[in-house]
Amino acid sequence: MARAIRSQLAMVALLGSALLLCASIASAQERTAARSAAPSHKVAIHVDDNDAKVMNLALNNAKNVLDFYQKRGQTVAIEIVTYGPGLHMLRADTSPVRQRIAEMSVAAPEVSFSACGNTQAGMSKQEGKDVPLMSEARVVPSGVVRLIELQEKGYSYIRPSGR
Repeated sequence: MARAIRSQLAMVALLGSALLLCASIASAQERTAARSAAPSHKVAIHVDDNDAKVMNLALNNAKNVLDFYQKRGQTVAIEIVTYGPGLHMLRADTSPVRQRIAEMSVAAPEVSFSACGNTQAGMSKQEGKDVPLMSEARVVPSGVVRLIELQEKGYSYIRPSGR
């Protein structure tokens, strides 16, 4: 009887060890998959000018970077961050590049658009009305802080200039 119980306990211990091994392997595979899902390259593009040339240059930069890495079979995440006068890039009522952003959002989901909440609130107060943003824009509390956070996460920083 004691031998049968020891045999059963040994079997339970063996099964437990096998389950732990399977869980470890699955966890390692999940970590590997998560790393491979992360983009190879990360770029933050800063727009703070209400200048159609600068806005178009930022969109051109994003497209060129995306095309460059895609041709090499590499992945990239690009975030265009707007604040100050550059918020006009993402305003539904004043953006001179509204159509390009709409098209790029569909064609290139690797490119995202962030709008400064501080700037939006300031413009709303100054204009005495809500400042509408394009549906493609995601509001962040502060554009400057967002750029800092992205750089701390390893994003390369690009600031197109019309000068």
